[in-house]
Amino acid sequence: MNYPALTPYLCVHDGLAAIKFYEAAFGAKERYRLTAPGNKIGHCEMTVEGQVFMLGDEMPPYNKCPQTLGGIATKFALMVPNADVACERAMAAGAVCIMPPTDMFYGFRNAHVRDPFGHEWMLQHEVEKVSPKEMQRRFDAMVSGCPSDKT
Repeated sequence: MNYPALTPYLCVHDGLAAIKFYEAAFGAKERYRLTAPGNKIGHCEMTVEGQVFMLGDEMPPYNKCPQTLGGIATKFALMVPNADVACERAMAAGAVCIMPPTDMFYGFRNAHVRDPFGHEWMLQHEVEKVSPKEMQRRFDAMVSGCPSDKT
């Protein structure tokens, strides 16, 4: 099997439910899984749009889930054909919308969802090409409280 240089590995409560969720919410395809005692997922590899991610049930002391840790330190950015449709699909599968689809200063339409396992996903698609210089200008305006000029 081929692996990209960087592959996210998600720790979840209820790996079987996580596999079903990622299939329903993001169209993920399972490559293979290793089962652990107690009908747990020891390791599962999945793909979304050709990109690999891995998941497994929480097994202290090896890994801990967002619920055990009390939050997250990482978000996943998933490029999709349509952020609005992807957000609706994820919510229909059980995700919670944290930020509805919104056009962002950097040229993407972006929605944020939290999956049932505590992980957060930025679902986004490009709506306009924005140069780094223009992105910085818009960012400066945003953080200073000034409205950005989209012209």
